[in-house]
Amino acid sequence: MPMPIRPLRVLYCTDTYPPQVNGVSVVTALSAQGLSARGWRVGVIGPTYPTRQENPFGTEYLDVLDMHVTVSSTALPMYPEIRLAAPSWRKVRRAVSEFRPDLIHCATEFMIGRLGQRAAVEFHIPIVSSYHTDFSRYTVSYGVPWLKKPVAGYLTRFHGRSRRVYTPGSPARAELEAMGIRDVEVWGRGVDTDVFHPRHRSEVLRQAYGADTAFLFLHVGRLAAEKGIERLIEAFGLARQALGTRREIHLVIAGAGPREPALRQSAPPGVSFLGNLDRRTMLPQLYASADAFLFSSHTETLGLVILEAMASELPVIAAPAGGVADHLRDGVNGIAYPPGDVRAMADAMVALATDPDRRAALADGARATAAALTWEMEFDRLDASYREVCVGTGSELPELAEAGRV
Repeated sequence: MPMPIRPLRVLYCTDTYPPQVNGVSVVTALSAQGLSARGWRVGVIGPTYPTRQENPFGTEYLDVLDMHVTVSSTALPMYPEIRLAAPSWRKVRRAVSEFRPDLIHCATEFMIGRLGQRAAVEFHIPIVSSYHTDFSRYTVSYGVPWLKKPVAGYLTRFHGRSRRVYTPGSPARAELEAMGIRDVEVWGRGVDTDVFHPRHRSEVLRQAYGADTAFLFLHVGRLAAEKGIERLIEAFGLARQALGTRREIHLVIAGAGPREPALRQSAPPGVSFLGNLDRRTMLPQLYASADAFLFSSHTETLGLVILEAMASELPVIAAPAGGVADHLRDGVNGIAYPPGDVRAMADAMVALATDPDRRAALADGARATAAALTWEMEFDRLDASYREVCVGTGSELPELAEAGRV
């Protein structure tokens, strides 16, 4: 009789995890749920968060975990939403030794991700990693352009240690390959088309934001320097002036970050800031209750919110830069404008607000785009990809072999 095969184990080492809200934390938490549903044992090493921090995720992201270890962290000065993890090598090493993963996935390139790599090398565990952001580009947004080359070099070395690197966009894959990274897989372009669905539209919600008769534009995302929200607000002001009394428009911005005070101060009338919203209830309803989605970042490898908006049947106004270019189709599911062209963004806003037939056609195209990108398909692909990486490493061993593992 063949001996039973034990479940495979994956350990995520990440410097961001719920309740923190960003694309990396969302995708990592969803991956934990998706792999657990496919028979994997899943562990996470992540940073601590203040007990008072809002939790827009519920508890599902923790309920599926077989191990959850937290590393002491402190708030990043000037950006308290980001946590700086302590270099707790012994804690990470002990967690890896006790959990005995078959695969370590370093979801971020910072302290916990780097310590995860170090432990993987010591215990001869295969490493994979995620490339969500080219942080070398952020050095310009944050006023330290001289750091661009050192940061790019660090990212190259970090991902060069991985057997496979996952990135959600084909432009990012090309960047990695240009850096000399060999095995790169485009993965993570999924959306829950049931959670994010136009049936959640609420006229009551629209009235609450004073937009019952107005055309409602929406933006969802972190309010940080690299996101370019200033351009979005400037374009809204220009569109509002151009429309005059012909058409009332309103802009709702959901999300939080260090730029929020300055953005509030510069925003013209007709702009509402909501902060972070519950991802299971309030956010899907907000998407579905809007009329169009605005996106201003040029540095995203994907922009998860783009797919959530499309699933909610919202036309998207965005620049076809980075991973956004993989999904935005001008005249099919949205309107594309040249990166950095605030006037063109404003013109696109005016065009949608004054042409209901065009808006309806683009809304249909947006929903069709999202319908082909479900998370269930992505998790099936991730399951197969992980198993492929584990082949030949001694991972798929019978129960009796466990005693001999590290």
